[in-house]
Amino acid sequence: MHMITTFIVLSLALGSLAGNVQERAFSTRRRHHQRVARAQNNNTRIFKLEDMYQGDSFLNDWDFMQGADPTRGSVNYQSKDDAVNKHLAYVQSDGTTVLAVDDSSWVPEGGNRDSVRISTKKKYNGGLFIADFYAMPHGCSVWPAYWSVGPNWPNGGEIDILEGVHEQPANQYTVHTGPGCTLTTANVPVTGRVASTQCATINGDNTGCAFVDPDSRSYGKGFNLIAGGVFAHLWDSTGIKIWHFPRTEIPEDIIAKNPDPSKWKDPVAYWSASSCDMASHFYEQSLVLDTTLCGDWGKPTYQGAGCPGTCAQAVMDPANYAFAKWKINYIAVYQ
Repeated sequence: MHMITTFIVLSLALGSLAGNVQERAFSTRRRHHQRVARAQNNNTRIFKLEDMYQGDSFLNDWDFMQGADPTRGSVNYQSKDDAVNKHLAYVQSDGTTVLAVDDSSWVPEGGNRDSVRISTKKKYNGGLFIADFYAMPHGCSVWPAYWSVGPNWPNGGEIDILEGVHEQPANQYTVHTGPGCTLTTANVPVTGRVASTQCATINGDNTGCAFVDPDSRSYGKGFNLIAGGVFAHLWDSTGIKIWHFPRTEIPEDIIAKNPDPSKWKDPVAYWSASSCDMASHFYEQSLVLDTTLCGDWGKPTYQGAGCPGTCAQAVMDPANYAFAKWKINYIAVYQ
């Protein structure tokens, strides 16, 4: 997901103060990553559960964005109270959390449909993140994403773990940064296909550096037909790695809540710190879940995806959003 931030320099004195604050924050992040590196060198890769988001915690420990979509999607994001009252955010009797797009109301052509975007109140500077989804939104005009983002986009970084549009056949994994970060493919064992290598936003180009998953079970209908699966990503001083495990292939150590990435298969995506410093490009990130419609990605790709009519016409009909739902088992954060 892409956002635009306008920077205003107020005065030399304030700029100096901000610089000192940023320098202290950067030093803190650097020490965090150095501790992780020492642990890696000592082979003490033991992960402890820090946060478990499950059930009502998605309603209580995440903030609901209200109003218009920053990516110009055809949605009205709902407050927590409105999302709950409209049955767009709720917990099923089995503990599954559902985040949905309105699939009962007709809207005028060119209008917006109610949807939900939530982000963690807590910020992260690294860790092992494991997300278990039973189902994800999909369909023509639908643009869902599970991602994380830092401050002053793109400088604090963005990691797109699960993202796509319309009925694309597989998941796309993307990183967005400020200047000075690229994707290197040298000596990087991954199963995904490299789609782009420039991570920085340059001259308004927000493409980012990305991998495409070769597994049709990683996105949309193919994902939902097998009751979903797990996306795990490890963000530390060596880089960012992402794995996708279909429901029947989830490692036992993940199920036992004792994850050991060293025993897992090659990641589907890997951004190495050799060409992108982690501490300076990724910091203070919130996890985000959202579903928008059309927007900066969905609208220009709509007809090329083989979807009928126009994107604005698709938004009118509630029947198009019967499958525009996140069904979440849990998201766990380990340190």
